[in-house]
Amino acid sequence: MKLVLVRHGESIWNKENLFTGWTDVDLSETGEKEAADAGRTLLEQGYDFDFCYTSYLKRAIHTLDHILEEMDRCWLPVVKTWKLNERHYGALQGLNKSETALKYGEEQVKIWRRSFDIAPPFLEETDPRNPALQEQYRQEKSQSGDILPLGESLKDTIERVVPYYNDVILKSMKEGKRVLVAAHGNSIRALVQYFENLKPEEIVDVNIPTGIPLVYEFDEAGKFIKKEYLGDPEAIKSKMEKVAAQGSASKTS
Repeated sequence: MKLVLVRHGESIWNKENLFTGWTDVDLSETGEKEAADAGRTLLEQGYDFDFCYTSYLKRAIHTLDHILEEMDRCWLPVVKTWKLNERHYGALQGLNKSETALKYGEEQVKIWRRSFDIAPPFLEETDPRNPALQEQYRQEKSQSGDILPLGESLKDTIERVVPYYNDVILKSMKEGKRVLVAAHGNSIRALVQYFENLKPEEIVDVNIPTGIPLVYEFDEAGKFIKKEYLGDPEAIKSKMEKVAAQGSASKTS
C-alpha cells in the first residue's frame, strides 16, 4: 500500500514569516505554483487516486484543488476534517517568527516550534481566534469528546491526527483505495513520527517542504516499509532548509 502526503504550498503568512496555525490564510502565488507543480509531478510519475483527505484550512484545500486540476481528477471525493489541521499555535498566531525570536530568543522559539510536548501560550477562551467561536467549526461544537484546542504541542497534534489516520485513512487504504492527503507541516510531521516510530528528540529536526509529494509505502498490515520525496533532491533540500530557518532572529520577513 502507498500513501501520498503533500504539505500545502507556500501560504501568504509563510511568505511573511508569521506563525499561522489555524489562521485561515490562503496560498501565495508561489504556493499556487508549488501545488500545481506537485500535481504535474504526480501525473508524470504515473500516480492516480481514488480518495482524498484534507483539513478545514483553505491553504491545504486549495493545494489539493490545484493538484487535482493538474491531474484532471477534480471529480475525486474529498473529505475535510479539522483533525488534519495544522498544529494550533495559540497566542503566537499572527506574530512574526523572527521578531518573536528577537524578543524571547531563538532557542525558545525553536522549543515552541519544534519541541515534542511543549505548547505555546494558549489563547483565552474569549479570543476571537478561539476555533469554538469561528464559523468553520460550528458543526464541531456539539461533538461529544472532541475539544477544539486553544493551543497545541506536537504531542497534542499527534493525539488527534494519528487516531484519525488509523480509524479512517488506513481503513480506506486497506479497502484498496489509493489515497492522497493534502495537509500541513505539523500534521504531516505527526504522521511521520508515527509511521517511522521516531523518538521525540528525532522528530524535532524533521522539516517538511512545501508542495513536495512525500510517498510512503506500507505492507498489508500497514507497517512502514520505505518513503521517498518526488522531485529534484537539491530543490527539496533547499526547501527543508528554508523551513528550518523560519525561527531565526536574523531572517527578514
